[in-house]
Amino acid sequence: MKLLEGKVAIVTGAARGIGEAVAIKFAENGANVAFTFVSDSSKDKAAALEQKLTAFGVKAKAYQSNAGDFAACETFVNDVLKEFGTIDICVNNAGISKDNLLLRMSPEQFEEVIKVNLNSVFYMTKQIIKPMMKARSGSIINMSSVIGEMGNAGQSSYAASKAGVIGFTKSVAKELGSRNIRCNAIAPGFVETDMTSYLKEGEAADKYKAGIPLGRFASAEDIANVTLFLASDLSSYVTGQTISACGGLNI
Repeated sequence: MKLLEGKVAIVTGAARGIGEAVAIKFAENGANVAFTFVSDSSKDKAAALEQKLTAFGVKAKAYQSNAGDFAACETFVNDVLKEFGTIDICVNNAGISKDNLLLRMSPEQFEEVIKVNLNSVFYMTKQIIKPMMKARSGSIINMSSVIGEMGNAGQSSYAASKAGVIGFTKSVAKELGSRNIRCNAIAPGFVETDMTSYLKEGEAADKYKAGIPLGRFASAEDIANVTLFLASDLSSYVTGQTISACGGLNI
């Protein structure tokens, strides 16, 4: 039997990268998937992903929605409930980075990263816990980062947002554990996505790989596999945890 057979999953920011890999992994394992994308430029990618997911014999639908907007999250979740009937899994994956040295960082840059990376996790979680509490079941998975654990020069806004995700995750796990709702975080290291394309090769890539015990960057599928574990009953006694999927970078 597939690990997520018949479950309904939400994945935010799934038009590419980790979110796309997670959506595919879930569909492969029998989940019906509702996913979001935010920009008009991603419409074609989202439509293609929707077709790819339905080819696994599941129900899938793309929604253009901004996870960093509370009202948009409320509308999105209500639409998913109308279309799919319930929500069993939520992967809060939407995120951005606007790296800059603190001396040069504007308040607007800092606030935008916090809004998309951290506020969105609150916005979505606040909406999806209602049907999960009614069902007395659910798995919430929040995408943090190894940078949120370690910090990194030039990434104070990103690190702050991802560290906040970890604290939020632990608190929600304590609040909702009695309702059999689990909440965990994943802290990826360097992952080969569009966001890190500048690190694929050359001296910068070699420098970062030298600090990773496994000697390579993660693939998006590597992170999707961890997400699948946390979404499935294989992790039924795991909550409030942060799994560092970073190749040993933070040892």
